Amino acid sequence: METKLNIRPAQPHEAGLVLEFIKKLADYEKCADEVVADEATLHHSLFEEHSAEVVFAEEDGVVVGFALFFHNFSTFVGRKGLYLEDLFILPEKRGKGYGKALLKHLAKLAVERHCGRMEWICLDWNQSALKVYRSIGAVPMDEWTVQRLDEDTLKHFAETE
Repeated sequence: METKLNIRPAQPHEAGLVLEFIKKLADYEKCADEVVADEATLHHSLFEEHSAEVVFAEEDGVVVGFALFFHNFSTFVGRKGLYLEDLFILPEKRGKGYGKALLKHLAKLAVERHCGRMEWICLDWNQSALKVYRSIGAVPMDEWTVQRLDEDTLKHFAETE
């Protein structure tokens, strides 16, 4: 029997499942101690404020992966873009094309929403993901470096004169 992959939006009652997948991703990326999100915060951010969106990949009705994304804006293109924050497939379900299927689903959404581009970051050591990204035509932005102010630094900077 052939397995069927279904991609669907996360529902408000699934904030806990979103958190589970975020934690699985953090474990995989060796930064589990950095996850401070909780179910209530995710529920508020995703389903009340609509700050981001989540889609789940289901194999025969069982969730095997997720993608979390939101819209950014490119001043150079003059339009919004789709920014993929997280994509994760359960380790035992990798190699079946599910990650690529999620990327294709998001690409179709981006086209439907008239986005000028779709972007994401990837850890340098994640060669299997980089291989998939190259296979779909993604190119690295070699001259760009991500900059970040974490919450404490952000507050401190905002309060300084």
